[in-house]
Amino acid sequence: MKVVILCGGLGTRLREETEFRPKPLVEIGGKPILWHIMKIYSYYGYNEFILCLGYKGYVIKEYFSNYLLHQSDVTIDIKNDKINVHHNPTEPWQVTLVDTGEDTMTGGRIKRIKKYLHNDAFMLTYGDGVADVNINRLISFHKSHKKLVTVTSTQPRGKFGNLKTDKKNIVKVFQEKPTDNSVWVNAGFFVMEPGVLDYIDGDNTILEKKTLAELTRKSELVAFKHKGFWKPMDTLRDKIELESLWNSRTPPWKIWK
Repeated sequence: MKVVILCGGLGTRLREETEFRPKPLVEIGGKPILWHIMKIYSYYGYNEFILCLGYKGYVIKEYFSNYLLHQSDVTIDIKNDKINVHHNPTEPWQVTLVDTGEDTMTGGRIKRIKKYLHNDAFMLTYGDGVADVNINRLISFHKSHKKLVTVTSTQPRGKFGNLKTDKKNIVKVFQEKPTDNSVWVNAGFFVMEPGVLDYIDGDNTILEKKTLAELTRKSELVAFKHKGFWKPMDTLRDKIELESLWNSRTPPWKIWK
């Protein structure tokens, strides 16, 4: 199953870091937050990624094009135009980088990568949030409920997308950033069936406002309730908090060795 990561947003609330690079490349502990997200999935054996690029997407392309240089000790023989890699700790990743447009909405970005999904179920998350979600349990939950979309939900301290479920965890209300923040919210880490693409009209479709709302009305959206750690990086304060957790040597999302 492929992992789709939305990497195209402007990151305006983190302008201190995103003026010259896209938010997924903002670093936590010397590594882009995108790397941390990919490591979470890779820990569970999911190593095929599709990155939906937008704002400064070429910077992400350059990062992966030069991944060996970023991760390894190398000797560069300038005269003979050769690079000798001494230590290669690279990941077993296959990364497809797709320019989905600077102004395309979240749903539209998914629609644009349709040909790379090959009509298979896929996972989806945002390129700016980490968690200790058990991916295997998430997928098993999705398969057992036989719905078009499973969304991971959690109870954060801040004001985020709000959803309510019935006793069978079927989503009955999905509301993005409500005034009441006392209930379960959208934490990303979705699992989606290919049929979800039928609910996306084009570039202007916002996944959270149109697609998920429509699926909610049809009882095709189910919530996987995650009671562990989850933290999005929306602001500079969030970045500082994540850095502090990383420097504690026991960051809760670091499930890999």
